[in-house]
Amino acid sequence: MVVLDNVSKSYDGHTTVAPVSLAFDPGRVTVLIGPSGCGKSTLLRMIVGLVSPDTGRVMIGGEALSAANALRLRHGISYVIQEGGLFPHLTAEENVVLLAAFLKRDPKWIAERTAELSELARLPDAMLKRYPRDLSGGQRQRVSMMRALMLDPPLLLLDEPLGALDPITRYELQEELKCIFGMLDKTVVLVTHDMSEAAYFGDHIVLMREGRIVQQGVIADLLERPNEPFVEQFIRAQRAGLADISTTPAK
Repeated sequence: MVVLDNVSKSYDGHTTVAPVSLAFDPGRVTVLIGPSGCGKSTLLRMIVGLVSPDTGRVMIGGEALSAANALRLRHGISYVIQEGGLFPHLTAEENVVLLAAFLKRDPKWIAERTAELSELARLPDAMLKRYPRDLSGGQRQRVSMMRALMLDPPLLLLDEPLGALDPITRYELQEELKCIFGMLDKTVVLVTHDMSEAAYFGDHIVLMREGRIVQQGVIADLLERPNEPFVEQFIRAQRAGLADISTTPAK
């Protein structure tokens, strides 16, 4: 579905992303992980068309992303940032239905879809009448996920979606998100700096450093077959959080 073909990006002479080629398999969760500033969020922004690569192409469904088709292709992509990015002057429900209303979808369909997503996100109807400032961090993130899923996009891009939450709320939402990913069979690209979270969600994990891919594969590849000292160092720094990763959300 999504292919990065030799993409790179520099700012003021500093290389943020070295030439990278990477394919994201349909129906799987791919996790981009690495230290701050390694280029993982820039790759995500390239996929959604917020950042144009200096070299290479972003291919979505076999079509090269360009200024001419970016708006159309974005309708098949949802992009969720840390803390959700909700509009503060709109209620939770108005945030959820914003794009569907703009596209003039049938009001009955919008109402039915909202009710379906409310149940999926475990967010009571009463909460949807509140403004973001009146919701907890976890509730705001649930609203953000509802908005992302409103038009049933095939591709979900999540940039540190749980990074700002307290540990208990984060634990709960990790379980719920993994369940949602499994039920909906979406192609998901998730950015995190937390290896335990990457291990919990990821069908495929891509470890980055200084704009390049260091190693990729399943979690066992990184844990048992690191291909350079940085991989061992990164794993060792997070080893305490990797206990029982096969069944337990990251804490």
